[in-house]
Amino acid sequence: MHKGTVISVSKSSSHSFSKHSSASITLLKGIGVDGDAHAGVTVKHRSRVAQNPHQPNLRQVHLIHQELFYDLQDRYHIEPGELGENITTSGIDLLSLPTDTLLHIGDSAIIQVTGLRNPCQQINDFQSGLMQAVLDHDEQGNLIRKAGIMGIVLEGGTVQNGDRIIAELPSLPHRPLEKV
Repeated sequence: MHKGTVISVSKSSSHSFSKHSSASITLLKGIGVDGDAHAGVTVKHRSRVAQNPHQPNLRQVHLIHQELFYDLQDRYHIEPGELGENITTSGIDLLSLPTDTLLHIGDSAIIQVTGLRNPCQQINDFQSGLMQAVLDHDEQGNLIRKAGIMGIVLEGGTVQNGDRIIAELPSLPHRPLEKV
């Protein structure tokens, strides 16, 4: 069983790159983070809205592992929420989870993992060179995206710092995470 902890929660009512840390956030079933610009049944990310505003929002909640910040600390200073994530985690390898993993957070919230965040140019605008730092390649030359995962809210609830995270893996065969 995969377990972790919520380190920080963040949201922003505007489409700014970074989000503001909060004491807690409220997840709304089928919508996302209450008061966040990316909440909604249909896609809210501006580039995706331009392509097709009617596509389902598979990016209602963005999670990043705090361990990424540690890996980058010799070149970059990053605080929770600054890369646009809603939930900063610790102790759970988010990137290794398969698609459709259920993340049980706090007393009642459940997020279904939909895929990997695909970092865009805004990450370089935040700190020059950061985009390359959150991308890597495996032994076969396949691109590895390290900028977190995305999910949809299956069950709402309040999420706050210190909440436990328990990952419930889907039935086999597992599907690896792909960009969403």
